[in-house]
Amino acid sequence: MSTPQTPRMRGAGAYPETPLTTRRAQRPAQYAPSSPGMQRAPLPSIPTLKSQQPTTSPPGEPLIPEHIIDPPSQRLYAVAIWVGLWTWRICDLMALQESEEQSLWLFMKWVAMDGIFLFGLPSMRIPWLEWSPATMTLLFLAHAFADGMLMFRIPIPLGAGLAVLWRGVWGAYETAVNEHNVNPNTIMFNESLILGRQVIHILPEGSAVLNPQREAFCIDASRTGVKLPITINATSPIGIDILRVDLETQANETLHISKSQIKTLHKEASRLLSYSDNPNEPKTLYYTVKKPGLYVLAKVLDQSNLEVSRKKLAHTVVVPCPKAEIVATTKDKCKGETANVALQAIGTPPMRIRYRKYVNKNHQDITSENIQPDDFFSPLSKQDQNSLVVPNRVETEWARTRSVSVPISESLATSGTWSYTIEEIVDGFGNKVSYSGRDKDEHSRHAPKSSNNRQIFNVHERPNVVFNGCSPQRPLKVAQGQYASLPLVYGSTGKNEIANATYHLEYRFTPEESLAAGGDLSAVQEIKTFKPHASGQKPLVQLPGLYTLTGVASEHCSGDVREPASCLLENPPRPSLTLTSEPIHDKCAGSSIGLRADLDLAGTPPFAVQMKMTRNDERQHTFWTERVNGLRGQLQLTPPQAGNYKYQILSVSDAVYKEQSVNVEALEQAIKPSASAAFVRDEKQTLCMDERASWDVALVGDAPFKLEYELVHNGKRDKKVMDGLTEPIVEIKTDPLHDGGDYTLALVSITDNVGCKEFLRAEAKVAVRHQKPKVAFGQIEARRTVDSLEGKQIALPLRLTGEAPWTVKFLDHNGSLQAMRASYPNDRLAVDQAGIYELMEVSDNFCPGVVDSEAKQFQVAWIARPELRLAPDGCVVRKGNTCIKSDVCEGDDDAVEVLFKGAPPFEAAYVQHVKPEKGAVTPKNKNLRAALNVASLRMDTQQAGTYDYKFATLKDSNYDPSAKHFSPLTIQQKVHSRPSAAFTTPGKTYSFCSVESEGEEVIPVTLHGQPPFELEVEIKHHGSIKPELVHYNNIPSTTHDIRIPHSRLHLGKSAVSLRRVSDARGCARTLDSTTPRVQISVHDAPTITPLEIQTDYCVGDRINFGLSGVAPFQVFYTFEGQQRKASVASGNTFRRLAEKPGTFAITGLQDSASSCRANPNLTKHIHGMPSVRVSNGRDSYVDIHEGGEAEILFEFGGVPPFEFTYIRSSNTEKAAKKKGTILDMRSEISDERSMRIFASEEGTYEVVAIKDAFCAYSKPGIKVESDKRKRLQY
Repeated sequence: MSTPQTPRMRGAGAYPETPLTTRRAQRPAQYAPSSPGMQRAPLPSIPTLKSQQPTTSPPGEPLIPEHIIDPPSQRLYAVAIWVGLWTWRICDLMALQESEEQSLWLFMKWVAMDGIFLFGLPSMRIPWLEWSPATMTLLFLAHAFADGMLMFRIPIPLGAGLAVLWRGVWGAYETAVNEHNVNPNTIMFNESLILGRQVIHILPEGSAVLNPQREAFCIDASRTGVKLPITINATSPIGIDILRVDLETQANETLHISKSQIKTLHKEASRLLSYSDNPNEPKTLYYTVKKPGLYVLAKVLDQSNLEVSRKKLAHTVVVPCPKAEIVATTKDKCKGETANVALQAIGTPPMRIRYRKYVNKNHQDITSENIQPDDFFSPLSKQDQNSLVVPNRVETEWARTRSVSVPISESLATSGTWSYTIEEIVDGFGNKVSYSGRDKDEHSRHAPKSSNNRQIFNVHERPNVVFNGCSPQRPLKVAQGQYASLPLVYGSTGKNEIANATYHLEYRFTPEESLAAGGDLSAVQEIKTFKPHASGQKPLVQLPGLYTLTGVASEHCSGDVREPASCLLENPPRPSLTLTSEPIHDKCAGSSIGLRADLDLAGTPPFAVQMKMTRNDERQHTFWTERVNGLRGQLQLTPPQAGNYKYQILSVSDAVYKEQSVNVEALEQAIKPSASAAFVRDEKQTLCMDERASWDVALVGDAPFKLEYELVHNGKRDKKVMDGLTEPIVEIKTDPLHDGGDYTLALVSITDNVGCKEFLRAEAKVAVRHQKPKVAFGQIEARRTVDSLEGKQIALPLRLTGEAPWTVKFLDHNGSLQAMRASYPNDRLAVDQAGIYELMEVSDNFCPGVVDSEAKQFQVAWIARPELRLAPDGCVVRKGNTCIKSDVCEGDDDAVEVLFKGAPPFEAAYVQHVKPEKGAVTPKNKNLRAALNVASLRMDTQQAGTYDYKFATLKDSNYDPSAKHFSPLTIQQKVHSRPSAAFTTPGKTYSFCSVESEGEEVIPVTLHGQPPFELEVEIKHHGSIKPELVHYNNIPSTTHDIRIPHSRLHLGKSAVSLRRVSDARGCARTLDSTTPRVQISVHDAPTITPLEIQTDYCVGDRINFGLSGVAPFQVFYTFEGQQRKASVASGNTFRRLAEKPGTFAITGLQDSASSCRANPNLTKHIHGMPSVRVSNGRDSYVDIHEGGEAEILFEFGGVPPFEFTYIRSSNTEKAAKKKGTILDMRSEISDERSMRIFASEEGTYEVVAIKDAFCAYSKPGIKVESDKRKRLQY
């Protein structure tokens, strides 16, 4: 097997050869598959296991095979692409203009390209470039950050970054008292000050426990064995005894687990993720048992053949798995009964069953708990099984399997399909068996579904029956010998007849003769039953008597008989007839004109008598039926024409019998009728005014005739006579009827040839319209003119009189004749054009009409569209539709009044275009709303440039915006930028002497705007509240040097700020307090002052002095007798780090503002740090037994007295890098240089803080509490 070669360069820019490529050729030994003989048999039902061999193949080859492009070359190409992308990125940066839109586009472009490159690189699977997703995400975020910094031109603080990098790599160095740079961390955190630890280890005591988590176990046909967990701690047992007590017989047996079996259990458990190879860590072994029973860990022996301590917990009981079923019951039940369903629960009480009840499509989940036999006691139902302890005497009676029946006796109040389904059963130990697929609990056992777990039955409605329309008081009459159905109405408790069901009836029959005799009827009553062959069929009966319902039932349920429950059936006699007649004579002529026949009837009224009439023995006969409601009737037989007539009675029918023949002689008579007249058609006529009415009248008798008639109207009678009439039909025609209303034409009398005059009763009616149809325009808001929106359809109201429908003709807005059809008296005429509309003609359903001359015209006008204009004084110059306003300064308030015409409120939409002095701004769409006819448009002056406000649309409360009806209006305005001023070198401090001298400094200022300028400067002296103002006028250029008058200078520091600037355009700018300023300093001799009051310092402290003067300073001092000089280039503080013990003294100070030198006398003393050694500065390990003690030695260095704090933390392995958990903290005081203490608790003892008479030191990362007994916190 070849070893990876040393990486070497293969040409310019090549990368070293990838070691991984040589390793891929051969698989390491640890990945080699085991031989068949070495493979272990799989363990049943073992939790998640560790993998014995790799489950995934080694990483795949590169996407581009290595024989095409080797991995180093692939890496070279990938880096070349990355460098090319950055070159392209730099080119884009160089061509970038100052535009926010361009920067955003380039930023999004390069973020997308970086994402494609970086997240696409792993898919190439190039060796050494296969980084994790987290690494690729961090690289992408770094590239995105760089893209944002570059494309948005954000300055990159290289100096600060390099400084941070320097401090992160080499630390933050400071100047020490001997004038060389040192890292303060090496002085402040000197680990050599506290050395040594004392580790005390208490030898562990082994233990074993059976089923520590108190799991529940059960056995059934699908799971013949369970694995009992045995947890051992700090021991390696060589033998385990488990006592099993049979639940039924209470017989005992001991299960011995030998050393070889324990070794096998260890091998199986080592495949679990929870298994630890550390001998001090607890381990859980799993022992398989296949019998129910109570299991107790009896004895555990370790390698020393000593018995291991056993934790006394509740016994582990393995029981048969519970099961449940439903006792079978009938499939059909009746409404109102009880369910009578029983659940059979088999298992260890107390049990719990959850079942689901369905009633039709509605379901309900129900749980039955505490299922156990009567007078049964179980410790599982009284206390938590996790807290049970081992009793002295083992009783298993309560753990035996019991069978308990749970009845369900609820009332069946709803008809339909009912079902009960068992969902799950849980026994007293918590063993759960689920019969449904909805249970997702991983600890549940799922049993297969069977018919015993579900019971389905149908609940039927109960039937009922009642007589309808028949009772003993209202008998059912049936013809003799005929059958009739009993008038029954089938129903049910569901109010309607049971669908697709047959009703079984039982009734009692009492003959009619027995009812008439009275007395005891029980001897003559018959009990009968009726079973219909089809749904809705009813019993057929024939015999007269009393029928009484006694019972009703359906196929499944008995029912109820409702009242009335009895029906009396009668056979009435057949109908008969007796006829007597007499002739009817004419009083004038004396001849017979007809017959009068009297009918005497017997039977059940009403009667129908079938008649037949024959005239002059003609073959054509006339048949008709005479209706007689009572037992007597009379017929008036007066035919209108002369001749010999024969009348025959064919049959008679009554309410029971139909068309019964009768033996009655026919009636014969010669008829010569008297004169008469009648209207051929006497329907009521409807006429218009001034029309004539006409009728045809039929005349009967001997001609010629004389006919008298009269026309009656409003109580007035107009009699007319027509003589010499010979035709059988004559026409009566009236004069034109001018008055509206009802007219009646009555035939008064007729006289025949012999002079016999007969009075007539015939009348005909005619209705004459009271008025002609009329049309007129109605009013809209009390006038016949309307103003409407242009183009909107308008409904002009019409007022019509007459009978619908009407036809109306009118002239439209162009004078063209149009027609419309109106259906309602207040119909409307729809128009959509402005103009005058005039009504011309009208006619209704019957008659032509007239037009109301005063209301025949209607005028339609359009409402004016809204208009917009500017106030006359709002513009300086007007050019067509463009208004040019006067120039303003940036930020000034300016507005223009906009005048509206129309119906408020108004809304005008305009587009604001801006041409700024720098860059570009996107046009903005805005709206101007006005509640009245005038509104103020506020001009935008926030940015300097040229502004165009172009009004594009306008709307008011009547009209929506319309581009073709609105002329655009534009407002232009120039906004000048405000002048600005700034110090050329902001933040600089200018030095001045306390007395006037030559060559004083000036302060340069840069201005922007249109010269000449005016400038206002503020001078604020240190310690003074009120500043002083200095004005400079007529500054001719954009650069100027400010000379501060010497009278305005005060000793010390003063801040000079620019407050206000104005230019020739009249624009001014007031500068706020955040504007960069400069400092002026008027110096006397410098001074140095210590910033701390103490004179004693410790090594690692910083000695600070405050400097008064102008930097840079020259500080003269001595350390351990050696003269030294230090320079303070900036700032007002002189600081040195106390690197070593010694005496530090300041001897002189000089600043750059003057040649004066101060000679102070400041002395500081630096003391060394205290130290402590535990166990001679080494890590000492001591093993003790429980109750023993170990000595800990502490040795101190420094100036007594000493105060130190030590901690006790949990022990860790010697090679472990992770520290243990702090368990205790204590503090002690010693006046000596050594101290001994004794400890009996296990842990690692070490000092975390030491303090002597002057200085103190504590280990970093530990917080020392003031309470000596408190636990430390990090």
